[in-house]
Amino acid sequence: MNKSNRFSPEVRERAVRLVQEHRGEYPSLWAAVESIAPKIGCVASTLLDWVKQTEVDTGSRAGVTTSEAQRVKELEREVKELRRANEILKLASAFFAQAELDRRLKS
Repeated sequence: MNKSNRFSPEVRERAVRLVQEHRGEYPSLWAAVESIAPKIGCVASTLLDWVKQTEVDTGSRAGVTTSEAQRVKELEREVKELRRANEILKLASAFFAQAELDRRLKS
């Protein structure tokens, strides 16, 4: 299991919900996160990242949503594939152009 998927989505959601529900009981967001993170079994900075990303996804914090980030990632992958295909087509075109010139010179 890779590092980013160590915790299931259900555990992440539960941890974020705990922070949001108990946020008022602590003097700061960080204090709430530090208190709840050990109960979940993660480090506080990871839980804070989950809380912030959830706030972005729900629109209560500015930033790039998870779906937007995924879409950008997919588009970047597609661009990379298209550039690779374009390079292959350029090389093939040059190869066949050279072959055509060689054929004409031999005739």
